[in-house]
Formats: sequence, structure tokens, C-alpha cells
Amino acid sequence: MSCIFCKIINKEMPAEIVYEDAQIIAFKDIYPVAPAHILVVPKKHIPSVDDLEPGDKNLIGDLLLITQKIARQLSLAKTGYKLVFNVGRGGGQKIDHLHLHLLGGWRIKNHKLKIKNHKLKIGTCH
Repeated sequence: MSCIFCKIINKEMPAEIVYEDAQIIAFKDIYPVAPAHILVVPKKHIPSVDDLEPGDKNLIGDLLLITQKIARQLSLAKTGYKLVFNVGRGGGQKIDHLHLHLLGGWRIKNHKLKIKNHKLKIGTCH
């Protein structure tokens, strides 16, 4: 299998793992765009959100709850964090294995996060 995330899951490639159970693995992104940038990945190979099936709803629920747990363990819940699913190449997905980006750890109230050619202003909504 040539999927980089499957190789990490199968311990064929190294990663800085922050969480792992029978269904989900989470590790630090090697190209972080935030002070804390964790990828939360189901061990089941699902190419993208568009490939989810009704039988995957419990897995996705667990993925979100585990992400919440990781955010709390990293003290991100106190200051806030972002959760991002990129879907398809046009949506920024580079790895064809569903994964959730957990982004946080910023120290200032308003800042800019640059991802490729897109700029996202992160701050308070009015």
C-alpha cells in the first residue's frame, strides 16, 4: 500500500504519535501550520469525507470525541482551536486517507494563518 497514513498506522513509517487505539491514530503533522497541528486519522482506509458510508457514523463520532480529548490534553480547549477536513484536491486534501486537522496553540487574539495561496483570518466573529 502506498498510502503514507497506512504506513504510519502499520508502523512502517515513523510519526510522533500522540494518541492511538484500535480504530484511530493521531500524530503531529510534519509540516505544521499552527503551534499545535495534529492529524487525527481513522485506521480504516477511507479516501475522503466523500467516501464515508452510513456504517462509518460511529467511527466519525469517535474521531471527533478523541479529537476533543486530545485538544483538552494539549490545553487547546482553554484558548480555542480549529478542526478542518480537507476534501478533494480543490479542497486542499493532499493525502487520500480521511484525516482531521486539529489546529491551535496561538497566543494572540487575532492572527493570520496562511495555507498555500489562501489566507484565513482567525479571530472573533461579529
